[in-house]
Amino acid sequence: MTLVWIAVGVVLIAVELHHMAFYALFAALGCFAAAAVSSVAPGAVAAQVATAVVVAAAGIVLVRGRVSAAFAHRYEGEHVPGVHGGLIGQEVLTLDRVGGLDEVGHVRLAGERWRAVSGSDAPIPAGTTVLVTAVRGTTLTVWPVDGHVLPYGPAGEMSAGESARSGDGEDTGELEEP
Repeated sequence: MTLVWIAVGVVLIAVELHHMAFYALFAALGCFAAAAVSSVAPGAVAAQVATAVVVAAAGIVLVRGRVSAAFAHRYEGEHVPGVHGGLIGQEVLTLDRVGGLDEVGHVRLAGERWRAVSGSDAPIPAGTTVLVTAVRGTTLTVWPVDGHVLPYGPAGEMSAGESARSGDGEDTGELEEP
């Protein structure tokens, strides 16, 4: 039974390394304590289970909050308030070409690489400073900070926003000022 407790403890450590919520860690410590009891009293399964439960519960109730706070304080990085509301209005840099929904690009925000699409569906070149204007799932909608958007798509066609502004719908190759 000792090896079973150790195996379950190791699996719980692996789960903890993936989630970092500090619940499985204390359950694993409970399993290791139960393994110690099992090595001394192999037939006392009830005592082993009770030991695992008490050690895990004590760790979660008494220690988890401190460990979690210390870990979050040490590794929190840049703090962005809110879930999505804090992302809107952030200025970020495009990492590659960002186009419409059919040409998803990437930006760097708070040290993370995020999927991004152009708010105007016109392509935005890599290295452009852009403003986050919306969040849909894990994809950001961005506009160039300087307001400059390339009028033509990748194949030279006029973007939908520009053809709508030209008035008569005819592609003259010239853009009218809005």
